[in-house]
Amino acid sequence: MSRSDRKNAAKGTTAGPNPQPSPPQSSATQALYETGLQHLSAGRFLDAQMCCQQALATDPGHADSLYLMGLVSLQMRQYDHAVEWLSRAIRQQPKVDYLTSLGFTLKQMGRFDDALSVFDKAIQLKPDDAELWKHLSGVLLSLKRSDDALLGYQQVLRLNPRHWEAALQSGLLLHQEKRFEEALRQFDLCLDIRPDHAPTLQARARSLRKLKRYDESLADLTRAQELEPDDPIICNNLGDALVWLGRYEEGITWFDKALNARPDYIEVLLNKGFALLQLLRFEDAGDVYRRILQLAPDNAKAAWQLAHVELQCGDFKSGWARREARWNMPDFSLDYPRFAQPKWLGQEDIAGKTILIEEDEGFGDTIQFARYLPMVAARGAKVILVVREALCPLLSGVEGVAQCIPWSPEPRPAFDMHCPVMSLPLAFGTTLETIPSPNYLPPLPADRIATWEQRLGRYDRLRVGLVWAGNPHQGNDRNRSMPLQMLLPLLDLDADFVSLQKDVRPDDKALLIQRREIHDVGAGLADFVDTAALISCLDLVVTVCTSVAHLAATLGKPTWIMLPYIADWRWLRDREDSPWYPTARLFRQDESRSYAPVVQTVRAELEKRTVAFRRA
Repeated sequence: MSRSDRKNAAKGTTAGPNPQPSPPQSSATQALYETGLQHLSAGRFLDAQMCCQQALATDPGHADSLYLMGLVSLQMRQYDHAVEWLSRAIRQQPKVDYLTSLGFTLKQMGRFDDALSVFDKAIQLKPDDAELWKHLSGVLLSLKRSDDALLGYQQVLRLNPRHWEAALQSGLLLHQEKRFEEALRQFDLCLDIRPDHAPTLQARARSLRKLKRYDESLADLTRAQELEPDDPIICNNLGDALVWLGRYEEGITWFDKALNARPDYIEVLLNKGFALLQLLRFEDAGDVYRRILQLAPDNAKAAWQLAHVELQCGDFKSGWARREARWNMPDFSLDYPRFAQPKWLGQEDIAGKTILIEEDEGFGDTIQFARYLPMVAARGAKVILVVREALCPLLSGVEGVAQCIPWSPEPRPAFDMHCPVMSLPLAFGTTLETIPSPNYLPPLPADRIATWEQRLGRYDRLRVGLVWAGNPHQGNDRNRSMPLQMLLPLLDLDADFVSLQKDVRPDDKALLIQRREIHDVGAGLADFVDTAALISCLDLVVTVCTSVAHLAATLGKPTWIMLPYIADWRWLRDREDSPWYPTARLFRQDESRSYAPVVQTVRAELEKRTVAFRRA
């Protein structure tokens, strides 16, 4: 049966198969076979083998005895012998049971393609056998052919709608494909068949979480923990669900329970460290990450998290160096090429060399750390800069940049060494006392500034730029961004408000159309030069932690940055100012983790500015 045949049939884990005796052939041979079968069932493998040998001495082509010899070899894990005996049995009689056992044996040996071929033949003989489809689907899973495996398990469910294992595997595969609603239905079926199966409850909890049904996810995990109270994996998952709901102290209690059972459980330690950070317990979180690195010195995630703790606490020397662990994280900076040329981290003399500086993280990161580009050139290097296309017009004129090219998968121009943008602070040994000035951008095009001045119209009130949301795919976006609704208390002030929000979410778009107090010019922002030109026409920018915050502060514009309770490492701890940006002012959430008090504080300070503007 071809792959397409299987798919068409599907559209219209396995334990070894149980042998079924054939109708008797010669009475003596059959008696020996049946006696051997009894020995096999009792675990007396040598006795079973002797019976088969006697039967085959009488009748060398006795298919059932050949088959039984294969089963005995399989039980004794003599897989090569098992394949030989089972193949001989199939040559005598190509029975489904024989093919099933051979397919199972080949799968055990890791010969998945051969196993797939054998199960295909079995299904051709018995296409309505749900167990055969289950075995075939398991082999497809082993071959990492998830789509075909899912089709196979769905065929099992058509043949047997209450097949528990097929429903479970279908649910897991659907979850893997991000088809969470469909996965949930399969897990519901599993739990209808086996109501108290803790692993299924955990699987369903994962799908519920992806659907943002957090309370239901927590309920499933709580039930799973009641069924298996000492399982550290369930305790960890329960703690993680509580952390996701913002119940950090409760989450830590469950992480500690898991660690009591398994003190070296790395995943739990990582989760505990994260929860401690959400409570601003930086020293405790640092201790947890150091514990992980004692247990697993190469754990890149722990090193990465510890680096951010160190940076947030002002220990730049350790933090910059440890942050290089990001290159050992499999899902980090996937677009940064793995160059054959050496990486420059400040140690080598680069005079007369060509240095490739390439963007490796977000827009805001690049804007913040592009201040180092003139310093690289000052060491006598020719600087080639590679950034995403939207940043090229802004950064191409930076002093010392010989060439600025947009990122692409194409080969780079010839160079001697390379350095990621986010490694530049390490290369220059940056400390709190030696942070370079952010005033590195060249003058903006006068014509673009004039265009924005004309569009903004009369300048008789304070001009305030607003940004309330960042990239929705950023890991901490649900904490750093806010809906436009939150900023409405600002709008009754005597000021002209200008939206610097280029990509507006649907709910915000509707409100933006209603509220005429905000000039929505986002559609006219072609690139970062446009945004910079517009910012230069404003008096102040009020923003969450996005690339616009970095751009406005780099331009030297008064920039009020509203930060979540657990702010990004670059903003340090307990500060209202930033050593990175002299014109920045930080407004942090309190323990309520709400932006409402932040907006009220911003409003009070902004009102003072409007009064001062009128008096000027």
